[in-house]
Amino acid sequence: MSEHVVPGPVHRMWTTRHEPVLEVEDGDVVTFDAEECSAGQLADHRNGAMPPALDYDLLYPLVGPIMVAGAQPGDSVELEILDYRPGAWGWTSVLPQFGLLEDDFPEYHVHRWELAGGFADFLGAARVPLRPFLGVMGATPDSDEPLSPFPPGTFGGNIDTRDLVAGTSVFLPVTTPGARVLLGDPHAAQGDGEVCGAAIEASLSGAIRVRLHKGRTIPAPQFRTAGPLRPGIEDQGYFATTGVAPDLMQASQDAVRAMIDHLVRETGLAPLDAYVLCSVVVDLKITEVVDRPNWVVAAYLPRSILT
Repeated sequence: MSEHVVPGPVHRMWTTRHEPVLEVEDGDVVTFDAEECSAGQLADHRNGAMPPALDYDLLYPLVGPIMVAGAQPGDSVELEILDYRPGAWGWTSVLPQFGLLEDDFPEYHVHRWELAGGFADFLGAARVPLRPFLGVMGATPDSDEPLSPFPPGTFGGNIDTRDLVAGTSVFLPVTTPGARVLLGDPHAAQGDGEVCGAAIEASLSGAIRVRLHKGRTIPAPQFRTAGPLRPGIEDQGYFATTGVAPDLMQASQDAVRAMIDHLVRETGLAPLDAYVLCSVVVDLKITEVVDRPNWVVAAYLPRSILT
């Protein structure tokens, strides 16, 4: 068993053409630094200023690919998350024509966060606990043609699952020899749904133990948590709003709109700021899918975060 530090270069697409940067054995530990997904483009932004235009070609710098010795299609790779440490600052954006409520909030907006002591203040209205994780974890799909990093797939990728924190093990299906694991899109905190299109996007340093499971074929990523999901955060309960509609997307939108109204009323936040806060702390849950033609989605706000 060995410990490895992942070197450069940085890639931004999924393809089997990338030269591997590292090969590891079953049980090896990998340490790495992952850059926030704007690749530094928002480092100088301050709240109240006009944010700079983003160069989308620079988004999603990915660490890897990391080859897993002996991994073949039909196997699975386990990434046991040992440690994540977020950087000193982060950002959350609302982009035109993007996010759950793109029609409600069409203007470009960026909120900068200062991250210290395990929490981030939000305009004096909320104290957001930091739970760092990687939004992108994947074993490269069997494709020579470069594939965009934005949509997730059954191979993993941009799955943005907020419970993939330290202590969790993530299982990825292998579809190409060596697995070619790539990591990126670090987040300091996020609600289930990432509704405005961004979490608290922040660089992080981490350590992961790699395990190979020969002959364990899985259809898509799976994960195992170490215990309760959010101890301390859930202790004061939740306030939840619901959406009921014949379409899950519409139900989700209605639940978040109702939560924005609640936050505006309870905290005095502007609707745009309430939308940003929803993206980093509110969890969308499908609470009922059996009573066609209407489905129920609930938006859960942990009451402990409000100041």
